[in-house]
Order: sequence, then C-alpha cells, then structure tokens
Amino acid sequence: MATSTVRFHRILRAPPERVYRAFLDPMAMAKWIPPNGFTCTVHHMEARVGGTFRMSFTNFASEQIHSFGGEYLELIPNELIRYTDSFEDPNLAGVLQVTVSLRAVSCGSELHIVQEGIPEVIPVEMCYLGWQDSLESLARLVEPEIRE
Repeated sequence: MATSTVRFHRILRAPPERVYRAFLDPMAMAKWIPPNGFTCTVHHMEARVGGTFRMSFTNFASEQIHSFGGEYLELIPNELIRYTDSFEDPNLAGVLQVTVSLRAVSCGSELHIVQEGIPEVIPVEMCYLGWQDSLESLARLVEPEIRE
C-alpha cells in the first residue's frame, strides 16, 4: 500500500518549552489539535517514552467519530517529540510516524513537523489543510503572554 508524507515549518512567538508542553498536555491537545469543524476528546495520554495515547476527533456537523492512538518513541524536552499514530478504522490501516522538532530562535521557536506513512486513501491535501488549521490554533494557544 502506498503512503504519503507531509512536512511543515513554522515560526511561533513562544518559547520551545511552551510549544513542547502544548504537544504533551491533554487539555492543550484537545484545544488546538482538532482541525476546524472537529472537536477532540483525549481518552488517555501517557507522555513518556513507551507511553501511549488515544484520542478521538468528532466531526461537529455529521457527529462522525474518528479514533486513533499511538506510542511515544522519543522525547527530548523542548527539542523533539517522535511518536506513532494509527487509526482504529480498518479502512485506514497502517502506522504513521510523526516527528516534531523544536529549536529556539530570536523571536520564539522554530517548529518542524514531518508526518510519514499517511494511508493512500487519505488525500494528502486534506492532511495539509487539517494540519494548517491545527497549527493556527496552536499559535493562538502558545503565543499570548497573559499576565495574571
């Protein structure tokens, strides 16, 4: 079965520590990871090497649910997150691998994301659109400096 890869590069006005935490905090993930038109439920998240996660996206219009999960393969605080991802739907077979790299830059963080092994039944352009939505939401979460 053929698979696809998508790549993203962003500069965020937030320190790597905050961006890293946004990828590993269940409440943060539920807020920023679902693409527009979806909600997210994080069923569990054990953010450690060998730990697992499971979550679901719900299409708000149709109420259709897509569940998926994976395992954390590598975690280097504030620098690298590498994990697997697989869908529970048998029509979306295969294991994806996601690598998130962070680097401090003068104005915040440089973010690189590579998602490999996308099943051929998922149009790659839809992956790009979904990630673009998610990364806009990520910026809205991590960039504000709110004083209490």
